Amino acid sequence: MKLTRIAVAGLTVAAFAGLALAAGDEKVGAIPTKAQGLATGITAIVVFILTAIFLHLVVWPKINGGLKDREDKIRNAIEEAEMAQEQAKAALEQYERNLAQARAEAQKMLDDAKSQQQAIAADLKAKSEAELAQLRDKARRDIEAAKAQAVVEIHAHATALATAMAGKILKREVNAGDQQRLISESLQELQTAGRA
Repeated sequence: MKLTRIAVAGLTVAAFAGLALAAGDEKVGAIPTKAQGLATGITAIVVFILTAIFLHLVVWPKINGGLKDREDKIRNAIEEAEMAQEQAKAALEQYERNLAQARAEAQKMLDDAKSQQQAIAADLKAKSEAELAQLRDKARRDIEAAKAQAVVEIHAHATALATAMAGKILKREVNAGDQQRLISESLQELQTAGRA
């Protein structure tokens, strides 16, 4: 404020000095005289110097301060943008690492599930083959037992028929002892024929 008052006072003094020089007894014409031109020139130089001092002391510091503030804001914005870009890049790298890790874990889980599935399938196959073998053995035993039973029944029936025929041929009755002896002999012959 003090500088502003000084500058206004200086401008006022310069203006009055110019007016005093120009207000002499001379008449002002289309072309000024040397004295009139000198007074106008001095006034212009004083006004220019005072204006330059005023601008240098009052206006330019405010303009420079505003420009510096703007430059600082732009610099801060650029630094924040660079920092945000670095953070985004770091976050992207972390995301890619996490994604790769998740893919590896998912692949491992798939491999584990596949190996478990193969183990279960092999176990089920082994169990079903064991059950099938047991069923075959049981069927074979059942068939052998049924075959043996059928052979026994056929021999008994054949013996009964042979006894009846022998009784008719001999015209005598074959007793139980004869029948038992015939059955035993027939069974021995059958077993001998089965071994051969």
